[in-house]
Amino acid sequence: MGKVLTHMTMSLDGYIADLHDRVDHIFDWYSAGDVAMQTANKDVSFKVDEASAEMLRDLIGTTGALISGRRLFDITNGWGDNHPAAPRVVVVTHRPPVDAAEKWPKTTFVGSVESAVSRAREIAGDKNVVIASANIIQQALDLGLVDEVCISLAPVLLGDGIPYFSKLARGHQLLDDPAVVQGHRALHLRYQVRR
Repeated sequence: MGKVLTHMTMSLDGYIADLHDRVDHIFDWYSAGDVAMQTANKDVSFKVDEASAEMLRDLIGTTGALISGRRLFDITNGWGDNHPAAPRVVVVTHRPPVDAAEKWPKTTFVGSVESAVSRAREIAGDKNVVIASANIIQQALDLGLVDEVCISLAPVLLGDGIPYFSKLARGHQLLDDPAVVQGHRALHLRYQVRR
């Protein structure tokens, strides 16, 4: 069975988007290199540096399912049912779209973080599950369901916005020392969660 990871790009001051959900400055690294990087979505590719490409190949190549919250799903229109990082998506929501089965057949809608992790693990099989939604990440950490926290740290100060982490109900969460990959326009950090 694979691991449960988190991964998001974050500004140096801790935000994953500005107050208007824009990510353009923190996502610069996805187009800041010469290495063409294919994703799980054949219509989406990146041009990153070699170090970032190696990190992405590992992340995408080992991911069997991605977990998102409903807000992010709505902002991206469900990635057209074709997320770049995973072949399948599980969305945590209490209100699934009425046309979900027809419009997003590769997306599963569930009512809680626990059921999302359980369902995503079933879908992923021996591959990893990646959580890519700040609120869902915080809840999964509080529930003790995360094995690794991954951050692509962008050299940008947003000043305000949507935080990667805000309050953890359990309080402190200790992590091991990071594995570090220096990319162009991003520093990729991967922390094992201490149990």
